[in-house]
Amino acid sequence: MLTKFETKSNRVKGLSFHGKRPWILASLHSGVIQLWDYRMGTLIDRFDEHDGPVRGVHFHKSQPLFVSGGDDYKIKVWNYKLHRCLFTLLGHLDYIRTVQFHHEYPWIVSASDDQTIRIWNWQSRTCISVLTGHNHYVMCASFHPKEDLVVSASLDQTVRVWDIGALRKKTVSPADDILRLTQMNTDLFGGVDAVVKYVLEGHDRGVNWAAFHPTLPLIVSGADDRQVKLWRMNDTKAWEVDTLRGHMNNVSCVMFHAKQDIIVSNSEDKSIRVWDATKRTGVQTFRREHDRFWILASHPEMNLLAAGHDNGMIVFKLERERPAFAVSGDSLFYAKDRFLRFYEFSTQRDTQVIPIRRPGSTSLNQTPRTLSYSPTENAVLICSDVDGGSYELYVVPKDSIGRGDSMQEAKRGLGGSAVFIARNRFAVLEKATNQVLVKNLKNEIVKKGGLPIPADAIFYAGTGNVLCRAEDRVVIFDLQQRMVIGELQTPFVKYVVWSNNMESVALLSKHTIIITNKKLGHQCTLHETIRVKSGGWDDNGVFIYTNLNHIKYCLPNGDSGIIRTLDVPIYITKVSGNTIFCLDRDGKNRTIAIDATEYIFKLSLFKKRFDHVMSMIRNSQLCGQAMIAYLQQKGFPEIALHFVRDEKTRFSLALESGNIQIAVASAKEIDDKDHWYRLGVEALRQGNASIVEYAYQRTKNFERLSFLYLITGNMDKLTKMLKIAEVKNDVMGQFHNALYLGDVQERVKILENAGQLPLAYVTAAVHRLEDVAERLAAELRDNVPNLPEGKGPSLLMPPPPITCGGDWPLLRVMRGMFDGGLDNIGKGSPDEDEDAAGGDWGEELDMADVDAALENGDIAEILEDWEGAEENVGGWDLEDLELPPEADTPKASVGARSSVFVAPTPSMPVSQIWIQKSSLAAEHVAAGNFDTAMRLLSRQLGIRNFAPLRSMFLDLHAGSHTYLRAFSSAPVISLAVEQGRNESSSPNVRGPPALVFNFSELEERLKAGYKCTTAGKFTEALCLFLGILHIIPLIVVETRREVDEVKELIIIVKEYVLGLKMELKRRELKDDQVRQQELAAYFTHCNLQLPHLRLALQNAMTVCYKANNFSTAGSFARRLLETNPTNESQAKKARQVLQAAEKSQQDASDLNYDFRNPFVVCGATYVPIYRGQKDVSCPYCSSCFVPSQEGELCAVCDLATIGADASGLLCSPSQIR
Repeated sequence: MLTKFETKSNRVKGLSFHGKRPWILASLHSGVIQLWDYRMGTLIDRFDEHDGPVRGVHFHKSQPLFVSGGDDYKIKVWNYKLHRCLFTLLGHLDYIRTVQFHHEYPWIVSASDDQTIRIWNWQSRTCISVLTGHNHYVMCASFHPKEDLVVSASLDQTVRVWDIGALRKKTVSPADDILRLTQMNTDLFGGVDAVVKYVLEGHDRGVNWAAFHPTLPLIVSGADDRQVKLWRMNDTKAWEVDTLRGHMNNVSCVMFHAKQDIIVSNSEDKSIRVWDATKRTGVQTFRREHDRFWILASHPEMNLLAAGHDNGMIVFKLERERPAFAVSGDSLFYAKDRFLRFYEFSTQRDTQVIPIRRPGSTSLNQTPRTLSYSPTENAVLICSDVDGGSYELYVVPKDSIGRGDSMQEAKRGLGGSAVFIARNRFAVLEKATNQVLVKNLKNEIVKKGGLPIPADAIFYAGTGNVLCRAEDRVVIFDLQQRMVIGELQTPFVKYVVWSNNMESVALLSKHTIIITNKKLGHQCTLHETIRVKSGGWDDNGVFIYTNLNHIKYCLPNGDSGIIRTLDVPIYITKVSGNTIFCLDRDGKNRTIAIDATEYIFKLSLFKKRFDHVMSMIRNSQLCGQAMIAYLQQKGFPEIALHFVRDEKTRFSLALESGNIQIAVASAKEIDDKDHWYRLGVEALRQGNASIVEYAYQRTKNFERLSFLYLITGNMDKLTKMLKIAEVKNDVMGQFHNALYLGDVQERVKILENAGQLPLAYVTAAVHRLEDVAERLAAELRDNVPNLPEGKGPSLLMPPPPITCGGDWPLLRVMRGMFDGGLDNIGKGSPDEDEDAAGGDWGEELDMADVDAALENGDIAEILEDWEGAEENVGGWDLEDLELPPEADTPKASVGARSSVFVAPTPSMPVSQIWIQKSSLAAEHVAAGNFDTAMRLLSRQLGIRNFAPLRSMFLDLHAGSHTYLRAFSSAPVISLAVEQGRNESSSPNVRGPPALVFNFSELEERLKAGYKCTTAGKFTEALCLFLGILHIIPLIVVETRREVDEVKELIIIVKEYVLGLKMELKRRELKDDQVRQQELAAYFTHCNLQLPHLRLALQNAMTVCYKANNFSTAGSFARRLLETNPTNESQAKKARQVLQAAEKSQQDASDLNYDFRNPFVVCGATYVPIYRGQKDVSCPYCSSCFVPSQEGELCAVCDLATIGADASGLLCSPSQIR
C-alpha cells in the first residue's frame, strides 16, 4: 500500500472522491463534513448543518454539488462553490445510511433504517419512488453504473437487486396520449416503478454492503458473518459464485477495483484486505493498530482508494504506477504489461522487444521497479520487489528489437537494487551485509566489497562508481579505488537524474530537488509543496521536472518557474529543444511541446550572454509583471525598462537604473508632484543640476529652487527668486533669498517692512550701513537696542559655492548593449529617429519655459528675461512667405555638397581595439580594463590576491598612454602609445600597446637578487625576487623560446623565495634549536646557484655542528666537498667537520629531516613532503604544499589559490596562434 494522504479526525463514516479535482469528501460521526485536497494535504472547507452523525456523502459527476444523509433523517444537497446547503429532502423516518447521485438522471438514491430505499429527483426536489421489501435496516443502496438497476444490502441477511426501468421510462416524457393516459392511471391507482429483480440469500448475519462490478454482471457483498460473497447474475436469475473468508470481524464495506481484477474489503477487525477476483484468494492485508474500518471509496478515473476509520481516513494506492525505464542516447527501454519495449525518440517508433513474464505472484507491487541498460552489450537489468528485492538480467539479441517474439530465460538473483557500472559489469546491493557485489553478464560474482554507509539503494554514478542512498544522505563511492568521491546530507532521495555530460546530477526526493555537481558539491535546493514525480536535463543545462500538476524548470542558480500545467502526472524520459518526451501512467509514450522562451531568457541573463537576451527581447513576446519583477530583483532594471509601457513602472525602473532621460519623459507623461520630487532627488544625486531645476520648477518648489541656486552659485536666478517671493508676498522666502544673495540692504528693507525695526537696526549697524542705522535709530527713539561691547561682529554672508555653473561632470562609460539597441522596439518607422543623429555631441535638455512652470501671469512679467523668452520671436516681424506648392520645388540631388556640417562618426578607441581579440592580461591592463585582466589572471594562473599587483597595473596603464593638453579650457586628451609605431606606419592598422615591463628588465632584477643573496642581504633579495614573481603575469614576449625562458624564470625565482623565507624564519627563532637546524637543512634542498648552495650548506653544517648534531653536520660537509669549493677556507672547515663527525657518529637531537629520501618543502608550513606523499601545488609558481593548505593563498608568490584549476601562463601571442 502506498499511502498518499492521511487525516486525523472523528470517526469517518462516508467518503467520496471528486471526479476531476484532487478533492475528497469525508463525513464524520460528529456531524461535520470535511472537504480535503489530498494532493496538497489541506482542508478546503467544512460543512456542519447536520445534527448527529453523517453516514453517507457523494459528489455529483458534473455539477458543483454533493449530497449527504445523516442520523437527523435529512438528506441535504450542497453547492460547494457557494459553500452552503441548497435544500433538504425530508421523508425518511430513521437514520439514513447511504446517499448516491445517479450518473445520468437527476436522481438520488438513499437507504435508511426505516427499511426503505427512496429515489429522489433533486431538480424537482421530490421523492419519485419508495422501494419497500427489506424487513430490517437497509445498510446501503447504489445505482448500477450502466443499467437501470439498484443493489441494496440489509440486516435482514439479504442482498436485493431492483429493476428501475419503469421509473426511467416514466421520467422520459411519454410520446403519445394513450401512454400519457396509462401513466395517469398508474399515478392514480398506484403503479410499481421499481420491482425486486433478485433476492440474494446466503449470508448468515446482516449484510453491511453490496456493490456492482463496473463492467461485468457481478455483485460483491460483505456481512456481519465475516464473509465476503461474490454473486453472478443474468437476465433471469442470480446465484452465489464463491465466498472469501479471512476477516476476523464484521465486514463493513467491499468493492471491485475499477482498474484491476481485484476486490477490496475492510472490516471492524482493523484491516483492509485485497482479494484476487478471478482466483478468489487473498492477495494482501493492511492492518491498523487501533482503528476499525467503516467505509471504502474508489476514484472514478484514477488508481486511488480511500478508507475511513475510527480516527480519520487514508487515501492510498495499491500499486506503483511509475513505469520502469532507462534512456540511452536516442533510445528508451521500458517495461509495460510484462513486456520489455523499445522506443526511438527520433522516429517515435515503439516496438516490443521480449516478454518478461514471471510466475503469477501472490502479492501486489511485483511490477518492475527500476531498469538499467548497457548499450554496448545490449543487456537489460530489471529490478522488482519480488522475494524482498530481486533482479533479472536479459541480454537482448540485436535482431530481436522490432520483432518481439524471442523468449529467453532470464538470469535471476536477489538484491536490493542492481545497476550497470561498466560495459559488462553490474553492481548488486546486498542489504543484509551492506555489501556491493560486482557481477559479469554470466551472473558470476567478480568482486565484492563493503559500502561506506548503510545503504538501502544504489544508483549509477559514472563508470565504476555507484551513488549510495541512506535515509539522510547520499555518497558517491568508487568501487575500483574503494574511496568516497563525494557526500551530501539530503532528505530521502527517490530518484537520481544525471545530465547528458555527467557533470551535474539532480537528486529528487518527495518534496525536494537538490542539484549538485558530479562530486556532490551542492549547487541549489528547491522545495515543492506537491510531490515531485520525475525530471530530465535539457541541452542548455536546465533541469526540467514534473510534479503532480505542472512541468517546471530549475536554473543552475536555483531560480524556478512553471512551464505548463498537466492534466495527468507524467514521467519525463528526455528533453530535446522544445519537446518533452515522457511516459504516462498507462506506459504510453507521449510528446509534449513546451515554450522554453522564459527559462532560456533567464538562463542567458544568468550566464551574462547579453547578445541572446537582446535577440530574445526583439523577437519574442516576453512580458508581464512577473518578468519585470524578476529583472528588477536580479539587478537588470535597464532591461526591464524595455518591457514596460506603463509610465509609472517605467519611471521607477528608470530611476533605479539611473536613466534620467527616460525618467524625465515618464515624469512629463505622469505630471504628478510626487514623481517630480523623486526625479529631483535622483537628479541631485547624479549632480544633474539642470534637471533638478526643471523638476523644482514643475512643482513650484521655490525654497528648494533657491537653495539649488545657492549651492550652484547661480546669483542671477537667485535675484529672480527674490523678485518672485516679493510678488507672492512671501516674507520668509524674501528674507532667505536676500540671505543667500548676501544682500544686506535688501535684508534690512525686508525686516523694516515686516515691522521688525530692532532687528533691522542691528543688521544695519553690524554691517556698517550708518545712514540706514541712523534713520532707524530716529524711528526707534528710546527703544534702540544696545550692541554687545568688546565683541567683533561676524557678518552673515553666504558661503562661496563649491562648483559654480552647470552639471557635475559625468563618468564616461561605454554605451551598454541594452542602451539604444532596444530603443526602437515597439516604435514606428526608423525615420522618426533621424533627429537623434547628433546624439554624440552632447544631449540637449528639454527645459520648460517659466510661463509653463509657474502658470502665473504677474510673475511671468517680472521674469521676461528667463531662458524661455528667446523662443518668442514675435519682435522680428517674420511673416509667412507665400511659397509655391511643395511639388514644384526641385529637390537637391543626393550628390550635391551640403553646406550643413556633418559630424564625423567616432571610430573605436585604440584601447578598445587592444582588448578585442586579446587574451593577454597585460594588454587588458594597458587598455585600462582591469576587471577583465583580473578575470583572465584568475582563470589562467588561479590568482586571487591582486593587492601586490595594484601598483604594476597602474604603472602599466599609465605607461601605455600619453597625455596632451590642447588649450586651457579643453580637457586633457589621452593618446594610446602603440608598440613599434613610426611615421611610415599605416594609420588604419593598430599595433599592440607599448608595455613598460619587459623580459630583459627581469634578467637585471634577477642578477641584482643574486648579488644581494651572496652579500647576505636576504630581506632585499627577497623583495627583488618577489617583485619578479609579481611582474611576470604582466610580461608579454614574442617567441615560443622566450615563453619557455619565462616559465624557467618562475621556477628559479620560486626556489629562492622559498629558501630565503625559510632562512629569515630561522633567524627569528632564537630559542628553538631543533627547528633552526631543520630550516637550515631544508634551505640546502632548494634549487640554488652553486655559490649560494655552498653558502647554504656551510650555514647548515655550522648550525648543526654547534648543536652537537655531528652526523647531520657531517652529511652537509660531505655534500659541500662534493661541490669542489673554490674557497680554500670553506673546504678546510668542511674537512674538519667531516673528521669530527666520523669520530662521533651520533646526533644530540632528532630532526624531521632525512637527506637520503628525496623530498620537497611545503611553502607554508616548511615541513618536508617526501616522495610518494600527497601534495597540492600553486597553479602559478608551482610551489608544493601539504593537502590541508588546499584553497589557501600561496605563501610563496602571495598571489594564487593553492590547488585552484588554472589553464596556465599566457604571455605571448605565439601561444594563441
